[in-house]
Amino acid sequence: MTAYVQHEMHPTRWGNPDGATDLPESARGLIEMVFGLDERPTVVDAPLPTPGIAPELVDVLRGMLGEGNVLTDDDARRLRTRGKSTPDLLRARAGDLSDAPDAVVRPESHEQVQAVLDYAVEHHLAVVPFGGGTCVTGGLVARREGYAGLISLDLVRMKRLLAVDHESMTATLEPGLRGPEAEALLAEEGLTLGHYPQSFEYATIGGFAATRSSGQSSAGYGRFDALVVGLRVATPRGEVRLGTSPANAAGPDLRQLFLGSEGAYGVLTAVTVRVRRLPAEKVYEGWHWPSFDAGADAMRTLAQSGLLPTVLRLSDEAETGLNLARPDEIGAESTGGCMMITGYEGEPAANAAKRAAVTGLLESLGGTCLGEEPGRSWAHGRFHAPYLRDSLLDVGVLVETLETATFWSNRDRLYRSVKQALETSLGEGTIVLCHISHVYETGCSLYYTVATKESADPLPQWLTAKAAASEAMMDAGATITHHHAVGTDHKPWLTREIGELGGSVLRAVKADLDPTGILNPGVLIP
Repeated sequence: MTAYVQHEMHPTRWGNPDGATDLPESARGLIEMVFGLDERPTVVDAPLPTPGIAPELVDVLRGMLGEGNVLTDDDARRLRTRGKSTPDLLRARAGDLSDAPDAVVRPESHEQVQAVLDYAVEHHLAVVPFGGGTCVTGGLVARREGYAGLISLDLVRMKRLLAVDHESMTATLEPGLRGPEAEALLAEEGLTLGHYPQSFEYATIGGFAATRSSGQSSAGYGRFDALVVGLRVATPRGEVRLGTSPANAAGPDLRQLFLGSEGAYGVLTAVTVRVRRLPAEKVYEGWHWPSFDAGADAMRTLAQSGLLPTVLRLSDEAETGLNLARPDEIGAESTGGCMMITGYEGEPAANAAKRAAVTGLLESLGGTCLGEEPGRSWAHGRFHAPYLRDSLLDVGVLVETLETATFWSNRDRLYRSVKQALETSLGEGTIVLCHISHVYETGCSLYYTVATKESADPLPQWLTAKAAASEAMMDAGATITHHHAVGTDHKPWLTREIGELGGSVLRAVKADLDPTGILNPGVLIP
């Protein structure tokens, strides 16, 4: 297996700077036709605010963790400033790094994490747990007013595979492992986690759990929170260990308090997950459907028939048309139907049996199999889209994503209302794409990609559109987020989704686990 080389995320762009490419000339022509080209400069090495933490507090932290594991230099602080949403990038590109932490601390064990939290409580330091920095909902932007300083608790040194139980098919991983690192360690044991979100190359095990992530193979492997069987957590009041059995009736499942808690309740220091045998074969293929409705109905039938492949994804007419379009088709509503991707991961015989059953059902519903080439093309380009966003931002095209979920009976209403809200808010020439990539017996997620011409001040332009889309989700009775989490961006709508009493419950848990409010203040909790 090829060794995984870790790269730092770029402070104003996605991913590894060496992996970024300029917008291809062929694409530039298409983009210019639809949006025009408006080169947008980026502020390089913008100055950071002077650290607001007292030097003597930093010295004590260095004594606890080692000289090289408490960093206050500009480069370290810059790389831990915010996440990678388009608003985050727009602020960074404009030179606004006002949310930079005062210091970056890097513990190597549960005990060191706990010691940092205890010290932070004693001196009232705000603590932001940091994994891969891929957050897209403002979850790394903590409130700092009223605190003696703000530290980024970077889990980069906690990268061990702690235990493997081949009989029970579980593995315990430390939170700082990035997706490829975790898969490489598991592969040495003949195992896989099978969790591949688009952020896979940079996101971490701790981040997957803390945000209830969902990956491209969720139809076969499940969401990440469904894979978690045990947790070890450091909180401001001490250690919590959860997960003594595969299932129990010992009251409410307290693991769910920490799964999706975004670092506001505690710091995950070990995550025990259900694993699978490393698949001997991976096969992906494409299907054509006459409409988004027809393809979505087929997905529902598969889910409710118990015939889900490992991967199941459907692009609407606009996304299909853009992915396959000729230059004269860009910006026009496609009438060419929709593309579905199905994938099978496992032993060849099992794959063949599942594939035959799925093929028979899809053909009976009106689908047309396009063979493996569309599936290979999709799999090959799976992790490249965020780099394209940077290239589009460079030429004045505003690009962002948002997602939601609902029940099957409400899918069409939600799909149309969110799309209309985005198009109305952003105006003529806006392109709104959508796909379904996570399905259940009872419903599905909708994932939107939006592209429009940047205004002179693109940040409020997007925030207005985001608010309009979020209101449309709420009005349609859907969730504010399926797998991106709440952060600060979605927090204004959380109480509307869970109710005033639900918000009160979250605040009560926060008050008990973190009574002085040092953990990720301002994030998640309404």
